[in-house]
Amino acid sequence: MSGTAFVDEAGAAAIAQDSQTEQQRAAEAWYWLSSDDKYSKFFDPTSVVVVKAAKKENGEKVATEIQAWIKTGYSYGGAKETIDSYGISAVLKPEQLAYSLAQVTINPQNRTIQYLKEDFYNAKGEVVWSTTEGRVKEINSQQFDEAYYNAVVDEVFRVGEMKRAAAEDRWIDLWKEEAEDGQVTSVTADTTTMRLKGANLILWEWYETKDKSGRVLEIKFVKKAVNLAQGTERIVKGDYWSGGSGWKPVEDEYEGAYRAISPNEPAIKGLTRLKAYAKGYSTWVNRYSIN
Repeated sequence: MSGTAFVDEAGAAAIAQDSQTEQQRAAEAWYWLSSDDKYSKFFDPTSVVVVKAAKKENGEKVATEIQAWIKTGYSYGGAKETIDSYGISAVLKPEQLAYSLAQVTINPQNRTIQYLKEDFYNAKGEVVWSTTEGRVKEINSQQFDEAYYNAVVDEVFRVGEMKRAAAEDRWIDLWKEEAEDGQVTSVTADTTTMRLKGANLILWEWYETKDKSGRVLEIKFVKKAVNLAQGTERIVKGDYWSGGSGWKPVEDEYEGAYRAISPNEPAIKGLTRLKAYAKGYSTWVNRYSIN
């Protein structure tokens, strides 16, 4: 479990009260994760603590809740995007925002992150806006927070979340179908999101339909529970995109119920591929299991 500390709930409360001044003084502790034209992302490895854990049958402790501090630096474009996202343009302007510090809590079994507290600073190091108790977000390839999640989880489990997210084979092909009019639908699975819970493999899948010229017509990004033993699946949640509608929640005709994957449909190839992947990479997909 590396050198990460386990603390009780009282200890966690004390950590939560760490002053932002302390965090700023420990500037040398910030570890750079990534940068683009809008954001620079960092985390503090020394702040990572396991505040909750469960015991497996063999007595091994498995972290179920992890806390850490992260830092985000903003360009003007990143600041504007962030301010618009929080809906605080009436109280904060992009030129006022330089960086933010946040304490987050992470659940590796459910692949979630929550911002417990977040302070936004100007270039002088003065707090210009603060918020607490952010919503719980599930991490997938479309989440801004993925780099933070991967870094913190790696600090505890040391199983290569960051490496896996950047790997060429992160996405595996499940199936492809070509219609008579030349439209092609292809489906890939994000291996970083895979979790085994009993007989169910939980994962996110990306569906993309293109016309014969290669223009994207439709996209579906869905979280699924696939029962590998029974050959059934259900949609947990997801989003759908088309040129006419934009993004909207996926409409599930089965209303969350499991459906059998027919041997005559192209998705059967995907089921076969998922079974093989789960078998060949059982250590990977079971990496945070407490069963």
